[in-house]
Amino acid sequence: MASVHIDVMINSRSTQLPEQSKLEKWAAAAVGQHRQEAEISLLIVDEEEGAELNRQWRGKEGPTNVLSFPSDLPAELELPLLGDLIICVPVVEQEAIEQKKSLNSHWAHMMVHGTLHLLGYDHIDDQEAEEMETLETEILGQLGYPDPYQDRESS
Repeated sequence: MASVHIDVMINSRSTQLPEQSKLEKWAAAAVGQHRQEAEISLLIVDEEEGAELNRQWRGKEGPTNVLSFPSDLPAELELPLLGDLIICVPVVEQEAIEQKKSLNSHWAHMMVHGTLHLLGYDHIDDQEAEEMETLETEILGQLGYPDPYQDRESS
């Protein structure tokens, strides 16, 4: 498994945050075979800041669960920085309740999902979404978590 270091900045009043070792384990599972070493900056925010950042960077109203900002460093520098993630705690907590998942399971999903975005995966079109969701499900399964999309409606 890859070695991943996460620089965590907490800007949230939540008392239910995962330990850094878990965050790093989940991200490392997503990094997998892509590279040996990676660094991620993680900002954990509450609803107001999450909404402002979503508006600023995506032009969308309200907070979202995770924002991903891949590093744009030149490849020849060979630095391990993958990029920045921003996770909005109230959204993650509410989604876990709505989706009838454990909070720990949903945090794992958000870290895997965000890290895959940093690695270049996306879900803009249906084919990309299916590829990314399949990969997320496999990674989370290897970590002992259920399929995060098991209750999705079949199309």
